[in-house]
Amino acid sequence: MGLSMATLLAQHNEVTAVDVIPEKVEMINRKQSPIQDEYIEKYLAEKPLHLTATLDGAAAYRDADFVVIAAPTNYDVQKNFFDTTHVEEVIDLVLSVNKHAVMVIKSTIPVGYTDSLYKRYGEINLLFSPEFLRESKALYDNLYPSRIIVGYPLARLQSAAEQFAHLLQQGAIKQDIPTLFMGTTEAEAVKLFANTYLALRVSYFNELDTYAEMKDLDTAAIIRGVCLDPRIG
Repeated sequence: MGLSMATLLAQHNEVTAVDVIPEKVEMINRKQSPIQDEYIEKYLAEKPLHLTATLDGAAAYRDADFVVIAAPTNYDVQKNFFDTTHVEEVIDLVLSVNKHAVMVIKSTIPVGYTDSLYKRYGEINLLFSPEFLRESKALYDNLYPSRIIVGYPLARLQSAAEQFAHLLQQGAIKQDIPTLFMGTTEAEAVKLFANTYLALRVSYFNELDTYAEMKDLDTAAIIRGVCLDPRIG
């Protein structure tokens, strides 16, 4: 997700990608993708991107206008919560070198998390913009997004939210992208309910398949018939 966002934005902006793995940084600086994604591979090889990679986060953040945080937030089954440690490490480092930067969380986080960070850090510039990307299709989904959502909690950050949305629109190929602005907690809820609805669809059609198998029916024929209803898709 981070590399797809960096590639998208580097078409029209100076972008520095920060990673902790030297091999990945070296590959990006050689215009090679460290992940399997057809569009990222193509753009790195063929497009005149303004993109460099580094291990030095402090140097990268020092003069940044926007810092997009795409750190891993793995779900901890023991604590029944997302592990947001890496997100907070980035925020701490950004604040230590550039208090004026606008930070945009792209990581998957629990509902209410951004608001909790405002209570913890006080006067910071923090937005939340959920991503809706498929594995191995991340850049394609950023070039042709279904929608752009930016959450901001305070009126003083409205301009920053609009500017960030413009940067995403500028890098996309799709025109007239539905763009919504809302509170950060509402934006977090959009991500949660989009994810759970998609999981529900998977579970539903798995149940359909189990039923068809038990009754010795043609699963594909049933799914085709069901999904021609435009309300189902």
